[in-house]
Amino acid sequence: MKRKLTAAIGIAGMMVSIAACGGEGGGGSDKGADAKELTVWLTVDAQNNWPSLVKAADAAVQKKHPGLKINHEYYGWPDKNAKLDAVLATDKAPDVVEMGNTEMLGYMVKGAFAPLDRSAFDNSDAWLDGLKASVTYDGKTYGVPYYAGGRVANWRKDVAASVGVKSTPKTYKELTAALDKIQKKQGDKFSAWYQPTRDWYAAMSFVYDAGGAIATESGGQWKASLSSPESLKGLKEFENVVDSYMHGDKTKDESDRYIVYGQGKSAMIFAAAWEGATAEDPKNDKTGKLKGNLENFVMPGPSGKNMPVFLGGSDLAVPVKSDAQALAAEWINAFTGSSGQKGLMAKGNLPNNKTDLATLKNDPKTAVPATAAESNWFVPMAPGWGQVEKAQILQTMLQSIGTGKKSVEAAAKDADAAIDKVINTK
Repeated sequence: MKRKLTAAIGIAGMMVSIAACGGEGGGGSDKGADAKELTVWLTVDAQNNWPSLVKAADAAVQKKHPGLKINHEYYGWPDKNAKLDAVLATDKAPDVVEMGNTEMLGYMVKGAFAPLDRSAFDNSDAWLDGLKASVTYDGKTYGVPYYAGGRVANWRKDVAASVGVKSTPKTYKELTAALDKIQKKQGDKFSAWYQPTRDWYAAMSFVYDAGGAIATESGGQWKASLSSPESLKGLKEFENVVDSYMHGDKTKDESDRYIVYGQGKSAMIFAAAWEGATAEDPKNDKTGKLKGNLENFVMPGPSGKNMPVFLGGSDLAVPVKSDAQALAAEWINAFTGSSGQKGLMAKGNLPNNKTDLATLKNDPKTAVPATAAESNWFVPMAPGWGQVEKAQILQTMLQSIGTGKKSVEAAAKDADAAIDKVINTK
């Protein structure tokens, strides 16, 4: 899914009043169990793509609570957080709010969301690891995973066939062997693998595949670990990919990757699952050859296992100022529970749990993204992580590596120092 990553900022001041409203929330207490009204904030994804699932959740809760009025408000991703920050400073907070999973941390750190009893929600013992991490802070659960989106490899079958490769690679060695042939045939104005240098989601997949990490926690303190031998190994392989196969602008990020891919000057991308299909849309396909010619496959890692992928997605949370926390938790479970997940999967989403994910592996249409999502990673759940993202420390490091401005070791050392300055700061 495509969304602009929005840092959870501008909420520190309002949290003075929020902190006084703490205590156990819905899914574990009776607070607001007799409320007569419920306000649910979702993004336009739900409004446009699965309104029937919203109505089904409403009906399930209203059946148990006759007369309950449920209000819905829908927001676009770019303006949602500004509106949420403003309303959290008042006494009119919504009872349920949808968050991008990378947005959760800043709000959890500041105490904006009520803690929930994880056992009260369907399939919570099987939540996908990356999604579970996104709703967990300091040992408590502050949200419920809604749905997921992973990353896959995608390449042009015609370009692969032109060098004698008729099937997608199953190992990293097979992949690089095919790309070497493609690069040699197409020349240095073509990117066998269009891999934007500043794409930290892809780069960190190499780091985690090698056994490294962005940062590690010990005794309640986080410390950057990009200079560890394992992380350096992953970063050096990412550097090798960029040097060998990426012949585009090495200062770019991934925001327009699907557009560049549609221009026909590259053979492969490692990207969000929707990007290949978007590239072959007639609006973006400048070659007229991509429709039906692009193929997703599970990205193999240098380790010999499937590449661990960043797992994006949405979570649902209950603001601590909600006066209907118990009912809010009921609504969330009705929406994200077993029947809701089936509906979301039918709309092309990945489910929030491993049990449902396993069923998608049996369908050729969904087997690739479902299999890829099984191995996943998530950002460090450290209090200052939002500051790391805001400062674009990882992107700066990767650009320095990709452009040759710094060695991998020097760039990682500088990034570690910058991360350590802020990662433990609330």
